[in-house]
Amino acid sequence: MSLLCVPLGRCPPGGAGQAACVFQVLLYTSLPDFCHKFLPGYVGGIQEGAVTPAGVVNKYQINGLQAWLLTHLLWFANAHLLSWFSPTIIFDNWIPLLWCANILGYAVSTFAMVKGYFFPTSARDCKFTGNFFYNYMMGVEFNPRIGKWFDFKLFFNGRPGIVAWTLINLSFAAKQRELHGHVTNAMVLVNVLQAIYVIDFFWNETWYLKTIDICHDHFGWYLGWGDCVWLPYLYTLQGLYLVYHPVQLSTPHAMGVLLLGLVGYYIFRVANHQKDLFRRTDGRCLIWGKKPKVIECSYTSADGQRHHSKLLVSGFWGVARHFNYVGDLMGSLAYCLACGGGHLLPYFYIIYMAILLTHRCLRDEHRCASKYGRDWERYTAAVPYRLLPGIF
Repeated sequence: MSLLCVPLGRCPPGGAGQAACVFQVLLYTSLPDFCHKFLPGYVGGIQEGAVTPAGVVNKYQINGLQAWLLTHLLWFANAHLLSWFSPTIIFDNWIPLLWCANILGYAVSTFAMVKGYFFPTSARDCKFTGNFFYNYMMGVEFNPRIGKWFDFKLFFNGRPGIVAWTLINLSFAAKQRELHGHVTNAMVLVNVLQAIYVIDFFWNETWYLKTIDICHDHFGWYLGWGDCVWLPYLYTLQGLYLVYHPVQLSTPHAMGVLLLGLVGYYIFRVANHQKDLFRRTDGRCLIWGKKPKVIECSYTSADGQRHHSKLLVSGFWGVARHFNYVGDLMGSLAYCLACGGGHLLPYFYIIYMAILLTHRCLRDEHRCASKYGRDWERYTAAVPYRLLPGIF
């Protein structure tokens, strides 16, 4: 909870966390997006999500970029003008904040479980397996909501951990400067490369409505606790490591890390853009300067209706069926390589991401095989590799 926004004054972590939580909820529910009115290419405001298994189409208030900008403007205003609190406050309260984040994660997960049983937003989209622990971990409700706009899945996937991610890194950089008198180029690289990923997430928040987290996962401990604790504490290990073990990279090493991170981001973003463009235009577009190749397919939805769809076989999606994950993994490796080779701890992130994305890839493949049947076999014959051409 304390990681949702800028902690205030000399409040203890719990009190600051409550104020931060309220601030982020207000930014999410009460401040309509204005960024889409003056940022060319940015899609914000009220947007529709994908159709749920029960046929519901939810509307979302897309204003994450606005919330991130306002939060960080307050952070920098404090650091350079107001001096309400030290820029190292997150690092200085790292363990108390961990307790606060855990309390929030378990409270949200428990509330979502109770809500799913007794007052669900859409009873038709609830899933009860008969196993209490599975229901708690993976969630009962598909889209738990309070009121018209507070969507648990979108809010907790995007706000607690991802807004905090860059704030945490800034606090680590401030602490490194306080302890060692300067900020190393390794810390700068970690801050810059991870900030690119965070800003990209909020710039493309509307696209995120079409991803596996929103379209297929229910909301339980896996997402609730994971977004509040796992993401902000494990995804920022590189910055934390560099506070205690400052690394100054040679120029070739630093440039190599930067290039790896930027190329990875390019692949990740262009691959996702290609699929999004293909979907939005129903294939009436150009991919790498050519009309895209497609696999025509059909499937039957839960209500018994027959639908037709197209699977993209051009661009990065003709190289491998999940080549966007390759870009994600390249960026993840760059964060780790910025920390040098002195310890295994910073490399936990790339190990975790490799496992996570491979598992996600296999889950998606299983779902698509069940959905499309023989048409999926035709697609896998046209694009034989999942992630790495010639390997996997």
